[in-house]
Amino acid sequence: MLYSLLYPYARDLPILNVFRYLTFRTAMAAVTALLLALFLGPPMIRLLKRRQIGQAIREAGPKSHMAKAGTPTMGGLLILLAVIVATILWMDLSNRFVWIALGTLVLLGAVGFADDFVKFTRRRSLGLTGRGKLLPQILVGLAIAWAIRQWAGHGMVSTLVTFPFFKRFVIDLGVHYLPFVATVVVGASNAVNLTDGLDGLAIGSVGIAAGTYAILAYVTGNALTARYLQIPFVPQSGELAVFCGALVGASLGFLWFNCHPAEVFMGDVGSTPL
Repeated sequence: MLYSLLYPYARDLPILNVFRYLTFRTAMAAVTALLLALFLGPPMIRLLKRRQIGQAIREAGPKSHMAKAGTPTMGGLLILLAVIVATILWMDLSNRFVWIALGTLVLLGAVGFADDFVKFTRRRSLGLTGRGKLLPQILVGLAIAWAIRQWAGHGMVSTLVTFPFFKRFVIDLGVHYLPFVATVVVGASNAVNLTDGLDGLAIGSVGIAAGTYAILAYVTGNALTARYLQIPFVPQSGELAVFCGALVGASLGFLWFNCHPAEVFMGDVGSTPL
């Protein structure tokens, strides 16, 4: 938003040229998300406590985890809010890849919210059934694949899959591109969901992964860097670094409240979209 509003005036005010640098906007998205998470964290935790939205612990789990029963959960709403606001503030609003990333966050966040809502209303550790959770995840994954291929890529996004360190080993997925993307989305979503079990574990892993993806997005979206590293060049994908930067900042902010002993858990509303 700020890029679209301020950069057109760069000719009159040269200092605004800084907004055209992707690295600057990525760093500012990270800082913005971090500050939002730190600022909004305490009031959100108090709200969750007042609403008695606490974590239910499985009886089959370790006895040491029983002490965490009642700890506020659904703190993932804080992460999603920080990422969405920071990304929209610093992204190029015309970039469709980033809108797809934000849409993925919202849609899978809704699935996770439904799971948490069932747990809260029924006061148990189990939410949606496996089928009730997996089916919407698959549908979201297929929708994302279609959007990448036809909407953001205008039908020109490559269906080739390359492998790190094997420059000439390439697989063309062709018609299998859509189910492949759906599998990656569903697998990654449930991987984070399964990882979320110890204080700071899931959000720490997500923060590291997001930082790595920020670098990958930047180099694949830069023609010169991609050519030098002999990796595929994907036009406009570099803007996803802003989204990843916001995710890094939000992760650090949430980790402040989620490190041991955790004051709040992200819940499925956080782990499912992340």
